[in-house]
Amino acid sequence: MRAREGWFIVGWDSRSDVPWSEFERALTWGSGWRSDGAKLPPRPKLDPQTTSPRLPPAVPWAELHCHSAYSFLDGASDPEALVAEAVAQGIGTLAITDHDGMYGVVEFAAAARAAGIRTVFGAELSLELTQRQNGVPDPEGRHLLVLARDADGYRRLSATISAAQLRGSKGRPVYDLDELAGAPNGRWVILTGCRKGLVPAALAAGGPAAAKRELDRLVEMFGQENVNVELIDHDQPLDDDRNDALFKVAGEVGVGVVASNNVHYAAPRDRRLAQVLASARATTSLARLNGWLPAAGGAFIRSGEEMQARLARYPGVLEATVALGESCGFDLALIQPELPDREVPSGHTDASWLRHQVAVGAAARYGPPGPATERAYAQIEHELDVIERLNFCGYFLIVHELTEFCRREGILCQGRGSAANSAVCYALGITAVDPVEHGLLFERFLTDARTGPPDIDIDIENARREEVIQHVYAKYTREYAAQVANVNTYRPKLALRDVARALGYSPGAVDGWTKHLGPHGDVPGDVGIPDKVTHLVEQLLRLPRHLSIHSGGMVMCDRPIGEVVPVEWATMPGRSVLQWDKESCAGAGLVKFDLLGLGMLSALRESFDLLREHHDVDVELHTVPGGDRAVYDMICDADTIGTFQIESRAQMATLPRLRPRTFYDLVVEIALIRPGPIQGGSVHPYLRRRTDREPITYPHPSFEKALARTLGVPLFQEQMMQLAMDCAGFSPAEADQLRQAMGAKRSEERIAALRDRLMSGLAAHGIPDAVAEDLYGKLFGFASYGFPESHAYSFAYLVYASAWLKRHYPAVFTVALLNNQPMGFYSPQTLVDDARRHGVTIRGVDNNASAAKATLEEHVPVRPGHPHAPDGEQPAIRLGLAGVRHLGGDVAERIAAGRPYTDLADLVRRAEVPQRALEALATAGAFDCFGLDRRAALWKVGAVARIRPGQLPGTTPSDVTPPALPEMTAVEQTFADLWATGVSPDSHPVQHIRGHLTAAGATRAGELHSVRAGQRVRVGGLVTHRQRPPTAGGVTFINLEDETGMVNVICPAETWQAQRRVALDSNALLVDGIVERSDGATNLIAGRLSPLRVSSAARSRDFR
Repeated sequence: MRAREGWFIVGWDSRSDVPWSEFERALTWGSGWRSDGAKLPPRPKLDPQTTSPRLPPAVPWAELHCHSAYSFLDGASDPEALVAEAVAQGIGTLAITDHDGMYGVVEFAAAARAAGIRTVFGAELSLELTQRQNGVPDPEGRHLLVLARDADGYRRLSATISAAQLRGSKGRPVYDLDELAGAPNGRWVILTGCRKGLVPAALAAGGPAAAKRELDRLVEMFGQENVNVELIDHDQPLDDDRNDALFKVAGEVGVGVVASNNVHYAAPRDRRLAQVLASARATTSLARLNGWLPAAGGAFIRSGEEMQARLARYPGVLEATVALGESCGFDLALIQPELPDREVPSGHTDASWLRHQVAVGAAARYGPPGPATERAYAQIEHELDVIERLNFCGYFLIVHELTEFCRREGILCQGRGSAANSAVCYALGITAVDPVEHGLLFERFLTDARTGPPDIDIDIENARREEVIQHVYAKYTREYAAQVANVNTYRPKLALRDVARALGYSPGAVDGWTKHLGPHGDVPGDVGIPDKVTHLVEQLLRLPRHLSIHSGGMVMCDRPIGEVVPVEWATMPGRSVLQWDKESCAGAGLVKFDLLGLGMLSALRESFDLLREHHDVDVELHTVPGGDRAVYDMICDADTIGTFQIESRAQMATLPRLRPRTFYDLVVEIALIRPGPIQGGSVHPYLRRRTDREPITYPHPSFEKALARTLGVPLFQEQMMQLAMDCAGFSPAEADQLRQAMGAKRSEERIAALRDRLMSGLAAHGIPDAVAEDLYGKLFGFASYGFPESHAYSFAYLVYASAWLKRHYPAVFTVALLNNQPMGFYSPQTLVDDARRHGVTIRGVDNNASAAKATLEEHVPVRPGHPHAPDGEQPAIRLGLAGVRHLGGDVAERIAAGRPYTDLADLVRRAEVPQRALEALATAGAFDCFGLDRRAALWKVGAVARIRPGQLPGTTPSDVTPPALPEMTAVEQTFADLWATGVSPDSHPVQHIRGHLTAAGATRAGELHSVRAGQRVRVGGLVTHRQRPPTAGGVTFINLEDETGMVNVICPAETWQAQRRVALDSNALLVDGIVERSDGATNLIAGRLSPLRVSSAARSRDFR
């Protein structure tokens, strides 16, 4: 690296004594290297309790103008990277000043607190915007840089930003200057900012006199003591002249002068990445953007020594900058809000009213107190004591009110997650799992050491979740409640597109590259993506790109939410969203309530309604008859298409081996096929012990208490917590820290931080080193989505209920699934094919018989032949109009409401159906009820499509008789159905080429179970899924479907690489391979893949 005038320039000098491989390491944060190539001591642990005091820097410095990656596409470093570089450069104070928001302040505050750096919070406000600035090389408007002096200043700034965001539109806040002047009450500091600041812009446009007028105006608005001129030197040709002029104007007006680096990226090496982001913001290439890019890249963090040299000509500015930073420093924890008020009857406190509600619920769930219920009531009392000590009673009352609202309105819901470990939650009706009966660990949910409220997720039927959200807004108002954001970060395909466009590659080349990206962003070696592209893509990954609305997170607090974090408009019309994601909300003390939409709950609710209507059977989710042998037989045979959780390829491959026979077996099955147990090496040992091929043993006798119920193999997070308490002497609070570490974003680092405590505790309890290391390794596995037992219990109820419906009432269940798409793994065509194989009659779209959605008709006999077909007759399924191409929900409802129709002209006249939709209805055979076959109907549509409402019958060409046309063949009808509706009600595409497949020696999917293991076979079918789990070692799984069933094809890495284009591009495949069978599970190990010519309307659901 080459030094010049006290700062460093990025470049490679072959004479350097630092090898290139070592220099590459310097490009990775946390590597222990500085951006200039000099080796640093190991990066300090970001834990204020263990970090040694930092030595004072030789020259103090404060960076007061800093854009993080949360200035979306205008900052190239995340807050942690900025803090890390500040530590490296010896900076004592760092501000974060992103555009029009506080998006990254919590992440920034946590990193800075751990590193011992003083934090300043502010924002750069965008004035005079007329529209959203995406796609603009040089965004319009003027900037005003505001720093909060303290927590009150922060609240005022946050509220001001929130008001401006909501006054404007997505990406276009509208600030009122009079409002800005009256907002701070002396609690803000105004800096004149960058070239778009009011004063520098006036200087550029009108010279020093204009700059002085603008500075005078700021002083009049905010007060002389609250305005500072800001000097910025990025080594641009005019920087010195501008700074000299600004320094002089500041002296004339009598305001302070400070300096900044107007930081947009942490270190010089990040300059190219910043340019790529600028290109992405402008949606153009760097070549086209070149005229707007700075000639030198100086927008990075510098040390105090360097700033002292650069500011030598401006006496006192360095000291003034440091002093201002010190005066504005405060901890974000000061803004933490409380919960909103609860409805508590007179004479009660939160605690007494919660105890009353729990007592009522416990009597209903457990029965009255007595010897038989002593253990349950003792557990409830223990939990209530903990809840009261932590002052969480109000939280539980709010969650209880939400679930009671759902119950009153008939909305199916259930709490899940760690709340299922709580007897209080069970008594309140929040959860359906009895933790006392199942021996669940309460400390997985709550301990005395917890600093924030517990996390209770409420699953709500997806179709009615909006009603619950609106109830929250109605009860607490939008001023005190809001939806949480998702911070959408760069993923491989989007990163590749943005980088490639920036570097000037054609859209065609980019499409080709992205098509062959692996499911986890891995790049095949023969695709031809240049190294300079992949290098930048790797740097972009996981940087924030934009916000979206969280799937169900809401926060409520005791003050206007905009005073805690700004609220802005979402892209969805009429929706507003916080500027924080769920982790930031939790970090700032905002209490989040997860109201999660679950499609299966909607399907179950509709199923129960249909059962009452068509079978006179009245059940609810938790009154479904348990222990049904026929249901477990079906599950053991992996006949689980459409069921909850156990319909995936991996689950279906495991079910015949696990052979669930009890409810707890379902709990285990749900948890078993997860990355945590897989990476922890638990799956195969459990299955071997389950089938008596391996003895049940324990690494140490002290492990038995925690692992006995899972045959000595750890499967659940709660077991890891129990092992830490039993075998390493962890307190419940320390075990809870372990739980948090296993569920955190950077879980591996957090578990590694607990390593010393764990290993010393295990050693003190006599655990051998090898066993201790193995346990530590399993913790790392569980850090990647190890499943909590409480989650598994909650989900197991839905698994069993859906399987019970599928086994005994498949018509009801299939209609409910069709009417709640999209959900699950399978397309509507696959669901219909599966129902038909189970003997259910499926009827196509009929203009006079179909409703908008799928419906049930009269009971008809079940076609025999399937081992898990239902007993007795089942209703026939009639497909709905809404599934017809070009129709849409509104037109479908209009047609259904006007039934019956006398003829096609009557339909057109009364329902106002567009011509494209009429053609699709005709193609689907919906006009058979008018005596028109498909071709005749298509011909007649052309004659009647111009009929308009109000035209008299007999005045239009509707009576024209179609000519004699040949009817569609069975093959043509199948593909017409697939084109028009995506579903063929009475056939499968593959059955029409069965003769060809038989001649080619292909075996039906339904016959594979009778083929001996090791035999070579050929199978053909439609591709429904392609998957490559990160735990599969490069193996890809392909699911093939023919008219008789499904085949799980295992494609080894070498086979996939050799035939990747065929495997990816073909919607149907002919696979030659070897039959593999293990404990009843049949797979096909692929050796050769060939494209199969057969059409399908449904696209495969790949790499999910």
